[in-house]
Amino acid sequence: MANIALLLVPLFLIFNIISLPLPARAISSCNGPCKTLNDCNGQLICINGKCNDDPDIGTHICSGGGGGGGSSPSPSQNCKSSGTLTCGVNSYPQYRCSPPLTSSTQARLTLNDFSKGGDGGGPSECDEKYHDNSERVVALSTGWYNHGSRCGKMIRITASNGKSVTAKVVDECDSVNGCDAEHAGQPPCKNNIVDGSSAVWNALGLNQDLGIVGVTWYMA
Repeated sequence: MANIALLLVPLFLIFNIISLPLPARAISSCNGPCKTLNDCNGQLICINGKCNDDPDIGTHICSGGGGGGGSSPSPSQNCKSSGTLTCGVNSYPQYRCSPPLTSSTQARLTLNDFSKGGDGGGPSECDEKYHDNSERVVALSTGWYNHGSRCGKMIRITASNGKSVTAKVVDECDSVNGCDAEHAGQPPCKNNIVDGSSAVWNALGLNQDLGIVGVTWYMA
């Protein structure tokens, strides 16, 4: 009987381990790895491949700071959300303003395909044309786009690796509207976005798989 009892103990432990619930899909917490904006827990956002506080919301959940080596934007205290756009089960803040421009304005550089059939939706707002991925062109958040006043003008973008490049403003990264065919189903942009072509990313020596990185920019 003693030998049987000894055998039952490990069998009991194995049964309990097997019966444990399987872990759910992992959501990264502070400084955890991420690839998309949805990979991070709660109000955290993916910056340079790591989950961190969202500068727009101004949370201080993570003690490590912006995760972008000082290149991620600081909270915009002078630009608050003007409303909310609901897209299915998700809601997104709407912005008609952007952080004030400085000699080194902090922003998030995102990746956009400005060519026909690309993820930019319709043709560029400034010239009603599509642009090849080899062109260094950008779209600016609604506030920075400023009703098209910066159309055709050049800006200089600098990455945290020290590289910089000039690019032409050809479109608006709409911070108010989205989730429709005109915007290729995408939600409204954040209010501090410089949406760059692959040529811009390549010139800055950035990994396009990151999808979003901290940069600074100014009017060239």
